[in-house]
Amino acid sequence: MPSLSVNVDHIATLREARKAKEPDPVAAAILAELGGAKGITVHLREDRRHIQERDLKILRSTIKTKLDLEMGMNEEILKIALTIKPDLATLVPERSGEITTEGGLDLSKDNSRLKEVMSLLREAKIPVSLFINPTPDSVKKAHKLGADFVELNTGIYAESNEPLKIATELERLAGAAALAKKLGLGVNAGHGLNYQNVEKICLIKEIDELSIGHSIISRACLVGMEQAVREMVRLIER
Repeated sequence: MPSLSVNVDHIATLREARKAKEPDPVAAAILAELGGAKGITVHLREDRRHIQERDLKILRSTIKTKLDLEMGMNEEILKIALTIKPDLATLVPERSGEITTEGGLDLSKDNSRLKEVMSLLREAKIPVSLFINPTPDSVKKAHKLGADFVELNTGIYAESNEPLKIATELERLAGAAALAKKLGLGVNAGHGLNYQNVEKICLIKEIDELSIGHSIISRACLVGMEQAVREMVRLIER
C-alpha cells in the first residue's frame, strides 16, 4: 500500500490571489498530517506563484512527517534547497507560463545541468527523485544518472476516459514501477490523481508513495483539510 504525500501548493495559491496572510499552507500541512498524510510536498517555483521561501522554512521546522521539495534547476532555488535540506528533492521540468508541470523530465538530451544539480544535492545528503514519464528508457536513464527515486508521471492515466486507454496507461505505469524497483530505485507517482482514479494506481505494488495536491485541496474547500485527507487515505487503504 503506498503512502500519501499531500501537496499544499494551492493553499498558497489562494493566499497569493489576494496577497493576503491566509490561508496558510503550513496550517494546511499540519491538518494534512492529522488526516493521515505521511509527507508534505511543495513546489518552490521561480515565479513564486504560490509557495514562498518563508513557507518552506517554517514547514521544514514544523511538520512531523517528511518534506518533499519539488524544484527546477534554477541556481537560486538550488541554493535554497541546499540550505533548507528537505527530506527529498524532486527535480521537475519547469517552463515559464505553464499552468502546471507539463510531462516528465526529458532525459534524452544533454543533462549536464541536471547532473550538476543532482551532485550538489547528494553532496548535501539530500536524496534525489526525478519526475519522469513512465517509460523503460526514462527509468533506465534515471538510474544511470544516480537518482535515488523516480516519480512516475500519472498525468496521461489521470486524463484518460476510455477504458482501453486507462488499461494501457496502467500497464505502462506498472511496467515502469517494476523496472525501477528491479534497479533499486524508490518509486513515487503523481500528477492529476483524484478521488475517482486513485484506487487503480494503488494496485501497483511497487509504488511507495503517491503525491496528490489539487484534488485534495479542492475537496478541502468543501469539507476541510483533515477530512479531505482522511477520505483520500481511506481510498488508498481500501
